[in-house]
Amino acid sequence: MITLSQRREVGEFRKRYRWMALFVVLVFGGIIGRIAQVQLFQRDRWSGIAQENITKTLELPATRGIIRDVEGRVVASNRPSYDVYATPRLLRADDLDRIASLMGLDEEQSEALRKRIAELPASRRSQQIELFDDIERDQLAALDTHLAELPGLDIVTVPLRDYPYSALGGHLIGYLNEVNEEDLSSASDPDAYRPGDRIGRNGLEKRYESLLRGSRGFRRVVVDARGRALEGDRPSSLDVQMLQKPVPGHDLQLTLDMRLMEAFDQAFRPHPSGAAVVVDIHTGAIRALYSKPVYDPNEMSSGLSTARYAALTNDPFRPLIDKTIYETYFPGSTFKVVTALAALEDGVVDPMQRVECLGFLKIGRQKFRCSKRHEWVDLYDAIVQSCNVYFWELAEEVGIERINRFARALGFAERTGIGVNSEAKGFLATREWYERHYGAFRIGYTLNTAIGQGNTRVTVLQIAMAYAAIANGGTLYVPQVLQNVKAPDGSLSETFQPRIIRDVGISPEHLEMVRRALVDVVHEEGGTAYRARNEDGVRVGGKTGTAQVVSRRGRAEESTSAWYLDRSHGWFAGFAPAEDAQVAFAVLVEHGGSGGASAAPIATWVMQQYLGEPPPEATE
Repeated sequence: MITLSQRREVGEFRKRYRWMALFVVLVFGGIIGRIAQVQLFQRDRWSGIAQENITKTLELPATRGIIRDVEGRVVASNRPSYDVYATPRLLRADDLDRIASLMGLDEEQSEALRKRIAELPASRRSQQIELFDDIERDQLAALDTHLAELPGLDIVTVPLRDYPYSALGGHLIGYLNEVNEEDLSSASDPDAYRPGDRIGRNGLEKRYESLLRGSRGFRRVVVDARGRALEGDRPSSLDVQMLQKPVPGHDLQLTLDMRLMEAFDQAFRPHPSGAAVVVDIHTGAIRALYSKPVYDPNEMSSGLSTARYAALTNDPFRPLIDKTIYETYFPGSTFKVVTALAALEDGVVDPMQRVECLGFLKIGRQKFRCSKRHEWVDLYDAIVQSCNVYFWELAEEVGIERINRFARALGFAERTGIGVNSEAKGFLATREWYERHYGAFRIGYTLNTAIGQGNTRVTVLQIAMAYAAIANGGTLYVPQVLQNVKAPDGSLSETFQPRIIRDVGISPEHLEMVRRALVDVVHEEGGTAYRARNEDGVRVGGKTGTAQVVSRRGRAEESTSAWYLDRSHGWFAGFAPAEDAQVAFAVLVEHGGSGGASAAPIATWVMQQYLGEPPPEATE
């Protein structure tokens, strides 16, 4: 019996032993599998986590590319900005009070700082966050003195955009501001931007963002358990990259000449609003793109208050609008050259035939009035003296379709292709358009078109490019503002060559006749810009224009300034020097009255400053 009982116990033990052995094998197999998983398959992940616990990564921002004008003058650069970053998990209980005291924060600001840190999710408490940006010098000194006592704090030097010419050229240069969620989600490179980064929002800063921004780098430092940096060599177990230098952005060199821009800014001082464009007639290179008033990119980049933004948007002279390429205007008498060339090229007019101007033209019951009684004038005289009656008589022979055809050849009613910001097309009304919108076509519509009124709308840039084509013999260029791009090492990355849109298809003799008339507009007594001539200086050819505006009388915005806002716009467009043209220009003075009195003096004075002999240096 004892032997049978022992055998039963041994059998039972063997069964349990097998189960125990299986359990042990499974447990140790799981442990070994987990060790293999951690050591072999997840080595990089856990090694990275371990290394993150003993290292701290500081991002090194890239230096944004510099923008210079055609002579190398800096128009957009970078200045040092000192930003304060913190790692929340390393901040001790009294560190925030210490930081607030050193920064000189008031109680409300201190409470906002504490609340911001307290509300951070656990996943963000081990990451660096930006506490303050672009701190003052005295704040920097206070923090730097006690930085060793605040292991969770870091001060990073960040390049901040700076515009030495302030508002001058602001629409073209553009500005930066902070990225938003849409920027982060739509970026082609997910690592290109971080919250708090700045991105180009307008002008060249936006158009060439990818070239200008560069790419960020980083620096890692070994820290102790409290986050304090340790001196000496890094541990041999670390196999991470400790330093990656940032790559600066590319530099841009513009065709713009800031000396010329400054001359326009000085000449426009008596006028609250207007625009001017100067272009090289042989290449299409833009030398000046001036719009007044304009915002200051420094102010836009640093952030506008609600009150300041409201002031800009409510300003009746629209500083947020680029008047050179986005706003459209009636061209007034500057458009008469189009009508004249259309008539000459298609043989509709004998340029020697004279027309009597009694100061008005009567069609049916309607009287169209001229600026004065010009007596007998031919085409040449009509351009020089800007006789509306002659061009009204001419318009009846030429017709609106022919005028529009030559206007389109000269670049009107189409975008110039400048490629920066939003550009308006302008507008040329056709016979069909009038019939559709007014029920019938009347001859008066053609008469208004012939002198640049009615529904004809142009940009200042379009006028300048059309006059450049007249001055250079008939080649219409694409306007260009960028001359070249330089890589961070200083080598030329890209150079931009002139681009031709078309030959306008007008014979050289007809262009020459119009050019001679435009010179006499300024230099012949009786010419509408005669008083604005440079008597012993740079000779200029051009055409004045006085463009009516839509009256504001009776509107809600009528105020003490309504009389001014109801005044006509003043135009002057042309080329210089008269004998060997190098540049073409268009100047618009909003509500300046007549072009001869407002715009022409600006243009001739600026051309003298730009192309004339520099004043002799002072001698002792």
